[in-house]
Amino acid sequence: MTTPKGPQLAVLPTAAEDDTRSQVQVLQPSGWPTPKGYANGMAAEGRIVVTGGVIGWDAEERLADGFVAQVQQTLSNIAAILTEAGARPEHLVRLTWYVVDMDEYLSNLKELGKIYRAIFGAHYPAMALVQVVRLVEKAARVEIEATAVIPR
Repeated sequence: MTTPKGPQLAVLPTAAEDDTRSQVQVLQPSGWPTPKGYANGMAAEGRIVVTGGVIGWDAEERLADGFVAQVQQTLSNIAAILTEAGARPEHLVRLTWYVVDMDEYLSNLKELGKIYRAIFGAHYPAMALVQVVRLVEKAARVEIEATAVIPR
C-alpha cells in the first residue's frame, strides 16, 4: 500500500495578539506559495457574523466618488457592521468582492492595499474577487460580502 502524495496542510496562527490566535487560523497547504493579500483558507470556531453585499455609500446613501473611494467607504462600512456585532477585523474569515471592472481593481492594487491595511490591519482572510456586469445600485463600482467568526 502506498501513501497518497497530496499537499500537507499547515495551520498558521493569525496576526492577532490576543486569545483569538488559537481560534482563528490561516490554512496554508505545505509547499504552496504564500498568498499576498489573502489567505487560501481559514478555520474558526465561534459566533458567525455575516454581512449582505456592502457598497460604498454613507449613512445618507450617497455613493463615494470613484472606485478607490467606494472601496474605502465599503471597507469602513464593513468595519462598522463588525463593530455592531462585537467583532474586530481579525475575526474576518472571508471577503467576497464583486467589481464591475477588473482592470479598475488591478490598476489600483497598491492604493487598495494601503486602504485595506488602514481599516483592517495586516489580517488577510480568504478572499474571492468576481467581475460582474453591474450591481443593483447602478453607480456602484464595488460590493463586498464579509464573514467573521467571533471566538466564544
